[in-house]
Amino acid sequence: MIFSTLLRKVRNFAHLSWFVKTWFLPVWFLLGVSRSLVLIIPFRHLAPRLGVRTGILPWVALVDSGREARALSIARVVQTAASYTPWVSNCFPQAVVARILLGIYCVPYCLFFGVTRDPTGSTLKAHAWVTAGRVRVTGGESFGQFTVLGCFVSPCLAHAISQIDQ
Repeated sequence: MIFSTLLRKVRNFAHLSWFVKTWFLPVWFLLGVSRSLVLIIPFRHLAPRLGVRTGILPWVALVDSGREARALSIARVVQTAASYTPWVSNCFPQAVVARILLGIYCVPYCLFFGVTRDPTGSTLKAHAWVTAGRVRVTGGESFGQFTVLGCFVSPCLAHAISQIDQ
């Protein structure tokens, strides 16, 4: 039983792209570090590292097809690694790790924070998600379900926007 499960996991891993294989362990580790930071450090101290705050207006970063492909690869490795962590790797740690990888590969991104009410209407549910062009890097289809409370964009995207405004 254990051997067959292990064999299946090895076969599945063998079919992953080289990018996912290369980044799997670093991303797995980063998810743990991100989870710890999210639990220990107040948001106001984490926020400056997430990107440039743009307010509550939803953005969609325009990216070329090569960067979209890279964002899709990043989405796959974050999702794959998150499914193997023994700790909770929910939306916030995944968004932080995706932001790190997108920054390393110079892919413009938008990191969103939003809320919605649960079906009973008694409590709020928070969520974080990251997009790069048409790619939902983390968080799934969140725009229709959550009200955006904050948006952070990659520094290169914020710089390009500030050049347009001048």
